Amino acid sequence: MVDSNYEFLYIDVGSNGRMNVASIFGASRLKTAVESNTLRFPDWGVLVGDDAVPLKTYLMKPYSRNGMTQKEKIFNYRLARARRISENAFGILVSRFRIFLRGIEVSPDKVDYIVRTTCALHNWLRRTSANTYIPPGTTDYEDIDTGNIIPGSWRKDVANNQVLQPGHSWTSHNYSKGAATRRDNYAEYFMNDGAVDWQ
Repeated sequence: MVDSNYEFLYIDVGSNGRMNVASIFGASRLKTAVESNTLRFPDWGVLVGDDAVPLKTYLMKPYSRNGMTQKEKIFNYRLARARRISENAFGILVSRFRIFLRGIEVSPDKVDYIVRTTCALHNWLRRTSANTYIPPGTTDYEDIDTGNIIPGSWRKDVANNQVLQPGHSWTSHNYSKGAATRRDNYAEYFMNDGAVDWQ
């Protein structure tokens, strides 16, 4: 889990890389903590996911691309902007800690330490040396005039690398009415009080 400052708040190490995102999340302590309200999210707080995760009241995913309304398109756009933060955080981690650019040939318990340590260092460097660790242009950004996404410089470092390629996908259309209502409420908010000029 990544926050809006590209910092890792929760990491789950040890799952097989061939598992789909939904299965990994489904078996995680994070899911248990969110569902039991141990994390004490604000009432309006949600996690942001992609098509691979199930829609839950606490986990938003995009609307199906088939026959979308304008409201649904705007919701998907805003969700994609939020997801891009996570993608950039992982990209920065991989480009700065180059051990992730290839297979790590150590025992699984050492991989656990490597991942946790690099995430902690990433967060520390983000807080203490942001201008040198993540200088302007490192992350993707949107050209407000054209709406085009300008790729961040980290992408050049990890181009053609399998580390950040999507895994096997799984899509669920089974969700509760409460989850659908919550997503619809966010979509409505983005059309009204939460609307921005450039959307």
